[in-house]
Amino acid sequence: MSRIASNDPDSNRRRRAMAMDSAFRVANLGGWTIRAMILGRDVGAEGKSRAATRMLDPNEWQIEKYDDETGECILVRAGSRSSTLETSTNNWTQEELKASVEAYVEMRDKQTAGEPFIKKEVYRRLAERFDRTEKSFEFRMQNISHVLAQQGREWIKGLRPARNVGANVTREIELLLAEVEKSAPTDVATFNTQVEALRKKQPPSPPSGNKTPSKSETTSTSYKRDPSVVAWVLNEAGDECESCGCSSPFVKDDGSPYLEVHHVVRLADNGPDTTDNAVALCPNCHRALHHAADKHDRRESLYDMVSRLRKPHRTT
Repeated sequence: MSRIASNDPDSNRRRRAMAMDSAFRVANLGGWTIRAMILGRDVGAEGKSRAATRMLDPNEWQIEKYDDETGECILVRAGSRSSTLETSTNNWTQEELKASVEAYVEMRDKQTAGEPFIKKEVYRRLAERFDRTEKSFEFRMQNISHVLAQQGREWIKGLRPARNVGANVTREIELLLAEVEKSAPTDVATFNTQVEALRKKQPPSPPSGNKTPSKSETTSTSYKRDPSVVAWVLNEAGDECESCGCSSPFVKDDGSPYLEVHHVVRLADNGPDTTDNAVALCPNCHRALHHAADKHDRRESLYDMVSRLRKPHRTT
């Protein structure tokens, strides 16, 4: 849309295109839905097409993809068959899916280390290897971003998490991520995806739930943290969150202020357990760095606010 707006010689069309692009950009950033007008057209006496009737579409529209560089946008109408972004994994081989996850993890690690990479080149190599379109791999990457976002983890800039991703697709990608990263599988993203889907259905009455929830034994991957790092960071912060600057929300039983130590680059994403990669945060800022729509910007701002922080270099 922005490319059309800049190239169109008609100033009125250019102005309207720029306004629409701005609306799409804001809606995409905030995860908002869009309402559309349905126009009925006829041809006037001068032979020009004009809007004869206008009606608000009763269904909402969602942005499933927005390219920050070109303004290219994919909209899907609520109630219609979901988009290419939700494409089922049924016709994808395990080799194709695993290759997509491996390529994504490699790009994400480069992003974390501040190393350059070209996403389109990655899509091209995958497309040549598996005889699929580059777009299909780009959409699959956005499915992977969805899984990481549901896990509260870092995803690749420019690959915003896809919406309307089903629980089965999420589960398959979640298992592959664990395999590629050599960690124990979890069902965090799958569970959160199921919750999101159920929230959209708006059940009329409370669910019965389970009076005696069943138990399941799971294997998890944990990282051995250095207690001296946690202690030093908490002492350095005192009683103030190192992100928002507000006082700790409450005092613990022992009289010390409650703050949470957060690794700016997560240990699960190969971040180091060192004082120059850790900050003390209030619970709100901590959750925001995992789940907020602007968590990329929040993380980058920490490097400006906390002088001891250093961006880690990727090791091979």
